[in-house]
Amino acid sequence: MGFKTIEFDINEGVATLTLNRPKALNSFTHEMHTEVREIMQQVINDTNIRCLVITGAGRGFCAGQDLGDRAVTTDGGAPDLGESVEKNYNPLIRSIMTLPKPVICAVNGVAAGAGSSLALACDIVLAARSASFIQVFCKIGLIPDSGGTWNLPRAVGLARAKGLALLGDRLAAETAEEWGLIWKCIDDDSLREEAQKMARYFATQPTRALGRIKKLLNESSTNTLFEQTGLEQEAMQELGQSEDYREGVAAFMEKRPPVFSGA
Repeated sequence: MGFKTIEFDINEGVATLTLNRPKALNSFTHEMHTEVREIMQQVINDTNIRCLVITGAGRGFCAGQDLGDRAVTTDGGAPDLGESVEKNYNPLIRSIMTLPKPVICAVNGVAAGAGSSLALACDIVLAARSASFIQVFCKIGLIPDSGGTWNLPRAVGLARAKGLALLGDRLAAETAEEWGLIWKCIDDDSLREEAQKMARYFATQPTRALGRIKKLLNESSTNTLFEQTGLEQEAMQELGQSEDYREGVAAFMEKRPPVFSGA
């Protein structure tokens, strides 16, 4: 497709998006946002894609925003960061978190700033043992954006979230696993294969049901018990009429592996 800042591949129902500005630690530019936005729309629309993997090229996952792409000038001029967040980062994070398909993030190196927030927006985060997470926003007088202030405390609790966001300290992948920030820490040379293996598994599962699980869990923290159980009832009613539910029950009764279509 002629992309300049990313790589994109689809294989057996698995879409893999690789941020590809390795010399700049895959930091975001306007061009990268444009290309990623195009890919996300394809992932949303293509029913043959049943899982998305996001990773980075080279030694880093994503260093957040490329500050040189929207530099503050010495004469007092400054970019409208609110506009940048509104047009670029918020739509990306929302599209990942509302995508009715599993999203795996394979953090192959440092995930800093918006790069860390990007990882936390994904459903399953696998990190190389050498990887790390840094909430660098406070170092330049900003706040964690891209859903950072929403996802971070929900992942590690308020006390640890405040420590990470106010101090901007580097968090090693192994500690991130211990704290519950990520799903699993994996040896560097096994990361990509483990991510693809998990993605291939998801691509054979009842995609529609996985999408509903993801949606309900993401919404649970802002719903009351009565609201949440009502949504569960609606989801069960809908999924009970799906082809995958019928196939799952039939396979169980016939003592054979199910063949889910995602429908």
